[in-house]
Amino acid sequence: MSSSHSANGARELAFALTDVSVRYNSARDGFALQGLTLSISRGEQVALIGPSGAGKTTLLHTLACAQQPAGGQLHLFGQDPWRLSGGQRHRLRAALFLAPQMPPLPPRQRVVNAVLAGLLPQWSVWQALTSLIRPRAPHIAFEALARFNLQDKLYTRVDRLSGGERQRCGMARLLVSSAQAFLVDEPLSALDPALSAQTLAVLQAEAGARNATLLCSLHQVEMARAHFPRIIGLRNGRIVFDVRREALSDAMIAELYRSAASGPDEAPALQDAGEAGGEALPAHSDDMPRGTNC
Repeated sequence: MSSSHSANGARELAFALTDVSVRYNSARDGFALQGLTLSISRGEQVALIGPSGAGKTTLLHTLACAQQPAGGQLHLFGQDPWRLSGGQRHRLRAALFLAPQMPPLPPRQRVVNAVLAGLLPQWSVWQALTSLIRPRAPHIAFEALARFNLQDKLYTRVDRLSGGERQRCGMARLLVSSAQAFLVDEPLSALDPALSAQTLAVLQAEAGARNATLLCSLHQVEMARAHFPRIIGLRNGRIVFDVRREALSDAMIAELYRSAASGPDEAPALQDAGEAGGEALPAHSDDMPRGTNC
């Protein structure tokens, strides 16, 4: 059941896709997304679920302007990013924050600098360079890290963090940004249940406080059902369902994963909590910063 859903009617749209298709890195490999029609209002909190290879990561990267659609129409906050100049598109990206599953943090960088990178769109080149030597606002990084119980890691080198700490460091960088849309890819894959619940609670509270849109891909279906009012199921690059959580049945979930399991290259029906997704990523555009505001 593919649908275009807008739970908030007259509210401003953050994302609007009409018949959008996106190719894999190589055109001969076919389409990662096929004919998606979807709208998400500003301030909505939406979970993406589906088997590995379903298109969840590709959708997030497309919304972050990392890949130009091969067909259809894409609008971000009412603008078509691919009809803008490079400078205009860069300014539009300041309203977006793409958080990959494992943030690409420089291993020898201190955590304080990794978190403050969320402020780069607001800084001049000189401010950014001098902050690498003497962090300009360590208290901002400290406060963001404290929300994930990582404040004691402020001056730790990134390569001394565990996988889960690196993920939460990436989420702290999101908190210090000025983004109005959070595109979060598998933020719980390296976290235990208690930390998973805490991380989602912080992300959702921050999104609510600034009326930002939160779109989060998850393999943990029960976490999606427990925490998100709207859930979108993807399979083979298409929307299978787009429903309020109270309308999502066990049978719909079972069918989403059962159908995927029948394919030769798909994941088993239900992923274990914390399993990383295995989607092929679209190519990034040359002017897209990695791991900060998009």
